Amino acid sequence: MPVRFRDRKDAGRLLGRRLEFLRRQDVVVLGLPRGGVPVAAEAARALGAPLDVIVVRKVGVPFQRELAMAAVGEGGVVVVNDRVVGLAGVDQEDLEQGERREQAEVESRVRYLRGDRRRIPLTGRTVVLVDDGIATGSTARAACAVARALGAARIVLAAPVCAREAARQLADDADELVCLQVPRDFGAVGQFYVDFRATEDDEVIELLERAARSQAGAAE
Repeated sequence: MPVRFRDRKDAGRLLGRRLEFLRRQDVVVLGLPRGGVPVAAEAARALGAPLDVIVVRKVGVPFQRELAMAAVGEGGVVVVNDRVVGLAGVDQEDLEQGERREQAEVESRVRYLRGDRRRIPLTGRTVVLVDDGIATGSTARAACAVARALGAARIVLAAPVCAREAARQLADDADELVCLQVPRDFGAVGQFYVDFRATEDDEVIELLERAARSQAGAAE
């Protein structure tokens, strides 16, 4: 029977223990906002690694928005799925319009959550992407693609719980998938938590600021 986590902090502590094998590597931990950030904060603390967010947006096919034809991330990063674009018959103008729309959302969210802090460089580093749970894997897949485009040398996708089908499909997107539970019966991420109340922006901002102060102090 699947174990239920008390809350995201509890799940993050347990996930951090599982990720101990990365402790002495050049690691950056990236949380997927909002719910992934409290989990990521605990994992980063366990690894003594810097914490940041990775904000991604899927660019949906115009007539079927849930079908992603591209993903965008900060800094103008665009990863296009040429196969989906071709099969859907999307023209260049529609693709670019979608990219611009979602890119604006990305930049707005990044500015709000990170403030005036600079993005932590990923080039040549091991990037640990953390969410509070993975259901379909579509957002995680987009995050892997964007992190790779931003220069990550190795991507470890980590979550307390992941649907079995998503875990199978994500094997080609990340270099390693670390999940505490991959249950056969998966309805929703929230069923694996006792407390799964929504994570607010203020909590995300506070966790990022606290992690930045901690890293600055360790560097002195």
